[in-house]
Amino acid sequence: MNPVPRPRPAPGLPGRRGLLGGLLAGAALAAVPALAAPARAGARPAPGPASPAGPRATRPLLLGTYTSEGGGGTGIGTAAYDTGTGAITPGPVITGVENPSYLAPHPSGATVYAVAEQGAGAVTAVAIGPDGTYEVLGSRPTGGSGPTHLSVHPSGRWLLSANYTSGSVAVHPIAEDGSLGERTDLVTHSSPPPGPGQGGPHAHQIVTSPDGGHVLAVDLGTDTVYTYRLDTSAGTLTEASRAALTPGSGPRHLAFHPGGRFAYLACELDNTMVVCAYDPATGALTPGPGQSTGTGSGVSYPAQPVVTGDGAYVYLANRGHNSLTRYAVEGGGAVLRLLDTVPVGGDWPRQLALSPDSSLLFAANQRSSTVTVFGVGPDGSLTGAGTPFPAPVAVCVLPLP
Repeated sequence: MNPVPRPRPAPGLPGRRGLLGGLLAGAALAAVPALAAPARAGARPAPGPASPAGPRATRPLLLGTYTSEGGGGTGIGTAAYDTGTGAITPGPVITGVENPSYLAPHPSGATVYAVAEQGAGAVTAVAIGPDGTYEVLGSRPTGGSGPTHLSVHPSGRWLLSANYTSGSVAVHPIAEDGSLGERTDLVTHSSPPPGPGQGGPHAHQIVTSPDGGHVLAVDLGTDTVYTYRLDTSAGTLTEASRAALTPGSGPRHLAFHPGGRFAYLACELDNTMVVCAYDPATGALTPGPGQSTGTGSGVSYPAQPVVTGDGAYVYLANRGHNSLTRYAVEGGGAVLRLLDTVPVGGDWPRQLALSPDSSLLFAANQRSSTVTVFGVGPDGSLTGAGTPFPAPVAVCVLPLP
């Protein structure tokens, strides 16, 4: 099924699948090979060859894409990455999953969930067998359109999803086998009014706070982060607080410091990063002033921040600038100090992910249909690891433990 076409974005507001038109057109994209021929929901790829220094561990890597775009993917890509060198080895494609543009794992590691980013939004569960095989367990409608983000509550019992186009957030129960039940709640962001030229609410992310006490939904259209309490018996959301960002700033994604008292919020329309204080008792998020992304004048459409496991460094993907910003974290998480920006080695870095030990950084580059990998040094420095890995319309990369 092809997605229902979205309305043309108002001036200043980028469309969900990219900007400046012709995102997926051109012979260069058509020439990028698929990860592998579409296959049954098969086994993970065998470990790649040993490095010159000796054998190293390999771990699974999943890749999100759009299946409805010309030259796009055919499902969830599977691969393996070398934990020492970052080298990626392609595997088969998990077919039968529509427009899996964002992926999230279950805490147990037994299931992965994908959004179906299309007009009739849905979420899909994929089981990971003990032998490394994958099985699509089925999909459930989100009740909204264009879901672009999802996450699993730490309890493992609830799947949370954000419908970008319709500006709503949804909750689904997760069964013992990882499959999804019927939606238990749907909340539409009807206030405050949309920001300048934004045309409506656009829920872009939904995550649980590190303490597990609150659920936060970032809405790009209303320039607001909504905090909810989740009833873990009924699967319903009750608003607890909301944080107003600068009108027209377009908050997109946040990432929490492991200390749980601060979060770092990327605003894609005014090209800033915002340090937010978080109160676990009330769920209140208090944004500070917007900070530079180090990309110079103009709008570089920052996409997503990630935080190293030790809380020492934050990285930010800048799509228009095709770079990664590096910040040092100071003051127990309260301060970001801009260090530098480095080229991402691809075009339009849509999403970032750190390996479980924060030794590798992966960037999904949508326009160049590649994944680039960086080694993370003790000082937070980034060193490119090998050549870009071809992955059709790479919009999400998920390294698994």
